[in-house]
Amino acid sequence: MATVLIVDDDIAMRESLAETVGDLGHQPVTASGGHTALALVARQPPDAVLLDLRMPDMDGLEVLRRLRTLHPGKALPVAILTAHAGAANTIEAMRLGAFDHLTKPIGREELAALLSRMTHIQHPAPADLPISHGDDNGEDLVGPSAAMREVQKTIGLVADSDATVLLTGDTGTGKEVVARAIHRYGHRARAAFIAVNCAAIPSDLLESELFGHVRGAFTGAIAERSGAFRDAHGGTLFLDEIGDMPLTMQAKILRALQDKTVTPVGGRPMHVDVRILAATHRDLADHIRAGRFREDLYYRLNVVPIHLPPLRERLADIVPLAEHFLQSVSASPKRLAPQAAARLLASAWPGNVRELKNAIERAAVLSRGEMIDAADFDFLGAPSGARFDEPEDWTAGDLPGAVARLEAYMIGRALREAGGNRTEAARRLGIHRQLLYAKAEKYGIVAAGSSDDTTTGVVNADAAPQEQNKNLGNSAS
Repeated sequence: MATVLIVDDDIAMRESLAETVGDLGHQPVTASGGHTALALVARQPPDAVLLDLRMPDMDGLEVLRRLRTLHPGKALPVAILTAHAGAANTIEAMRLGAFDHLTKPIGREELAALLSRMTHIQHPAPADLPISHGDDNGEDLVGPSAAMREVQKTIGLVADSDATVLLTGDTGTGKEVVARAIHRYGHRARAAFIAVNCAAIPSDLLESELFGHVRGAFTGAIAERSGAFRDAHGGTLFLDEIGDMPLTMQAKILRALQDKTVTPVGGRPMHVDVRILAATHRDLADHIRAGRFREDLYYRLNVVPIHLPPLRERLADIVPLAEHFLQSVSASPKRLAPQAAARLLASAWPGNVRELKNAIERAAVLSRGEMIDAADFDFLGAPSGARFDEPEDWTAGDLPGAVARLEAYMIGRALREAGGNRTEAARRLGIHRQLLYAKAEKYGIVAAGSSDDTTTGVVNADAAPQEQNKNLGNSAS
């Protein structure tokens, strides 16, 4: 039996969690705020902490920082629970050593699994970290989907290390945005972030672009050039589209990574202190088999892999991203009509986040009213689904009715796109298979050729509302 400290200013959430923790065989201890929690931990450290993010006396991140100083040498496993998960607080929580960062409401099974992991693993204390220079201006690092939440957590875990990160994903999924976030939240944030597109520079100029050259090294070298590696000294070098780099340059990059030295064209070796982030939309495994990419360089780059799924697999991110872009491009903020949001959800987005951003900018410029309607996205062509079942008015009636219409639409669309495979449909929506069964039955949705082929990796819902009786509270804190 483990002692679990529950810190939440919402009494209903606190009591609900305490009851469930007790039912799971653990000993719950509760605190209504950060100062009380710190005093309890100072007297008798618990085995695990469930910590609310937003509290009036002290926010969860500050409590987490102070908890780390109470018992040096051994980290107390702390899980942040919040209804307001964002890129900034997710990344910072993981960076500060949080065991996990979860969104409310949290189900009983999920809580049981979380406590099992927290109480059965020895957690070394994280090194002292400076306050992050990250902020909520996370560019376009927006998205509540399970896939993006995992990306945000990984950013927090790797930001302060110097490990090489390989970002993969289709063109337009936001690989450079993630790379900039890793730099911005890490200890190198005050130094330079240098981005080089390896596919955009001619092969005969790439060596000089990366390593620099001395004056007179070749015809036209009338002045010395430092090169991207030296420009990024102390900071981060982002090698975009590294899958398109010529083999001859790959060998030189490998040597630079191994020896931490670069040799300018016509010059002598120089030491560099640079963190490398690389990205590609290519399948590097295929490139290795075809002899177009060095296997040793791949392993040197792929220390921490981060994959960004295409937007069509991140339905929960589409409308939040659209609203984010709309706020940034409109001189006088415009709003998306419910029909316009439904139209965006029905598109395949082959250009991913970049295409969505361009579409929002176009609609915002050409739309004459304050509300952007579905017709403003006619340039996107026909929806990708087999049919486009748009209710006459998504917002008619009460809120539960509007939510039900959206849930029914998204579940029906996911089942059609998955060919009736309910497990695959649940994966696309980011919900448990059992939850999809219950909701499909509730709404009378039956897909032709429905099957229950198992699929791994189905995670808890953050793309659609969950049933109240399957979760512990729905606090707004």
